[in-house]
Amino acid sequence: MKLLVIKIETSHEVEDALTVFSQDELNCLGTETRKRSDFENASEQKDSTIVQLDEIGNLPEDLEFFSYFNENADRDSLIESYQAKLTELKSYGLDIGLNQISSSYIEDKDWNTVWQKFYHVINFSRHLAIVPEWENYQPKFPDQKLINLDPGLAFGTGGHKTTQLAMMGLERALIEPKSVIDVGTGSGILAIAASLLGANKVEATDISDEAVTSAQTNIALNHIDNIEVRKASLLKDVHGKFDIIVANILAEILLDLIPQLDEHLNENGQVIFSGIDYLQLDKIKDALIKNGFHIVLTMQQDRWVGLVIERIEK
Repeated sequence: MKLLVIKIETSHEVEDALTVFSQDELNCLGTETRKRSDFENASEQKDSTIVQLDEIGNLPEDLEFFSYFNENADRDSLIESYQAKLTELKSYGLDIGLNQISSSYIEDKDWNTVWQKFYHVINFSRHLAIVPEWENYQPKFPDQKLINLDPGLAFGTGGHKTTQLAMMGLERALIEPKSVIDVGTGSGILAIAASLLGANKVEATDISDEAVTSAQTNIALNHIDNIEVRKASLLKDVHGKFDIIVANILAEILLDLIPQLDEHLNENGQVIFSGIDYLQLDKIKDALIKNGFHIVLTMQQDRWVGLVIERIEK
């Protein structure tokens, strides 16, 4: 089955009116908007949001409004209805922008299964491969470990560069059995990687109930019994110390985590950070130094940076 898509290039002033009109009077199947201001505002944030406007193609002049209908809907009649509505809204003194209407048809697919074609084995390293649960993958080396994931749970599938940088840090740090805590675990992929690489004790925390459930499900897929998952805000309410603290989260959240590190890190322990855009590296460095830490290894792929961190020797 196909869907009819009506696209209107217009102004944000009429977004709400078009949404109500589409849903209540035209009985559309759904609506969607794309606003230029969303991109511009995101690029000006003082947090970890990274948006380079010159890297985004085809930004709307103001607002792109999309409405979806059954393929059998009368396209010409719908376009006429929208044009009449926009004329009416203009008569009220509202800005209707470019006032351009177009239409197209798209396939209405079962996205619960179609999305699977985008997730394949990631042969990450000599020691690890990330395998969607429906894939039948044979390791390239007899002792290569497989991280089995259900990507449908989201929260991190191993494909993002930040996750891979954190895994590189774990491979370097786990030269002997050590205790590890994965802060902001998401899908649990880093906790699972740590266990497979030889960690003797692993804890994983996340503030999201859904992430905790996702991590527990993926850990069960891998038949691992030495990972404890708990709901927690960073290291708050976490007891004990660890040889390795790993966190692949936004830079602004890492800044909140840094003051908690010393209390939870064993002597001669290491910290692995990822999720850092290179533009934010300096403020992470400054915060680490202020809290008695320094960077011993910097890894970078494209704009993303991963760090291995230790205490400053006194």
